[in-house]
Amino acid sequence: MNTQILTLLENDARLTPSQIAVMLDMTEAEVAAQIAELERNGTILGYKTMVDWEKTDRESVSAMIEVKLTPQKDKGFDRVAEKLYNYPEVQSVYLMSGAYDLSVMIEGKTMKEVASFVSQKLSTIDSVISTATHFVLHKYKDKGIVYDLPEIDERGNFN
Repeated sequence: MNTQILTLLENDARLTPSQIAVMLDMTEAEVAAQIAELERNGTILGYKTMVDWEKTDRESVSAMIEVKLTPQKDKGFDRVAEKLYNYPEVQSVYLMSGAYDLSVMIEGKTMKEVASFVSQKLSTIDSVISTATHFVLHKYKDKGIVYDLPEIDERGNFN
């Protein structure tokens, strides 16, 4: 049942134990107890709201940065990953297979702020060999949620 509860909550964190109980033919108390245990043991790490920030007046820039590293003795990539995920602008850090070792998602107020992060914080880490920064121009789908398509004017430009 835990997998079913987790799947339901992952798709809609607003579901109440009462609603989940009805969906899974359980009691509300059983569902609440299982959710509490999943939170306690660290399986459920938190609850997030997906926001389409393009529909607000908040200005921000997102970028995906590919990072090539020299692994550190006895620590591999973990020490650098830990250093990176502690920066407040870093949203995600993934160990990857392929040409680059880490994929880092960051958010800043401007492109200049993102560039400053790369040049002053990321590239100064001893193990970093190279980086490739890719700015997000538009989100179409994120974490399973489809965003509105951008409007295109008669000349083919995004509005």
